[in-house]
Amino acid sequence: MRLRSLLKKLPVDRWRNPPPVVAVVALSGVIGRMGGLQRGLTLRRLAATLKRAFDLDDAKAVAIVVDSPGGSPVQSALIAGRIRALAAEKKVPVYAFAEDVAASGGYWLLIAGDEIYANESSIIGSIGVVAGGFGFPEALQRLGIERRLYTAGTHKAALDPFSPEKPEEVVHLRAILEDTHETFRRHVRDRRSGKLKGDEEVLFSGRFWTGRMALDLGLIDGIGDLRSVMRTRFGEKVRLRLVGDRQSWWRRRLGLPGTNAARGAVDQLPEQVLAALEERLLWNRFGL
Repeated sequence: MRLRSLLKKLPVDRWRNPPPVVAVVALSGVIGRMGGLQRGLTLRRLAATLKRAFDLDDAKAVAIVVDSPGGSPVQSALIAGRIRALAAEKKVPVYAFAEDVAASGGYWLLIAGDEIYANESSIIGSIGVVAGGFGFPEALQRLGIERRLYTAGTHKAALDPFSPEKPEEVVHLRAILEDTHETFRRHVRDRRSGKLKGDEEVLFSGRFWTGRMALDLGLIDGIGDLRSVMRTRFGEKVRLRLVGDRQSWWRRRLGLPGTNAARGAVDQLPEQVLAALEERLLWNRFGL
């Protein structure tokens, strides 16, 4: 009798009519390797997570939550490309949500979504390409240091920070930046076809905007957050299932090599400091 009473209390309707499920993938941080370390958002790190999200049984959609100031254009394209390929393969819609920042490469990831949302105060855009560095030729002279550099190839040491800058090398660098920028522009035009508003000189100038301003420019589709939009789309009972990196979890637990704990070793400290500084500079540009 006790077993029968328990069976009667089971939510049978829940099993017969399960609530809709949406897989959620968080894309947070700088894109690419930082300071020579295997950190940041890369396709290598995210491939398994993305596959699990799109393989989730009975998932009605995949939601990506982006919070990134950008980084590597190559990794941005690879990650966004994999999202679109899986969406086409599984025939699953993708919803994208910006948190604090979806700028530069972060915006590239954001527009992998079929529908794109942001908070009113999210930072959106920065559709441009940047390269920077420092020059130290005069400092070497003052310190009495002789620079010895040997190359095979006329431009093998182009833009060397310890040598005087050459105009022809700067021209070549600018050509590379412009070509990469055109790839970015072409991708935005394709993903936001018929939705962009305003002059391209402004849209693709590298400027960034708030979510409300980005909506007016056609860079996003609406103002909203993950939970509210998914409830509107799939009902109040929708289940948001976060899909993360399983390997990272147990590696962190066991303290195995390749984890943040292992990277805290003394011999990794200089690279850690460099990576942290590089990452902080990218976030600081957006006041974060």
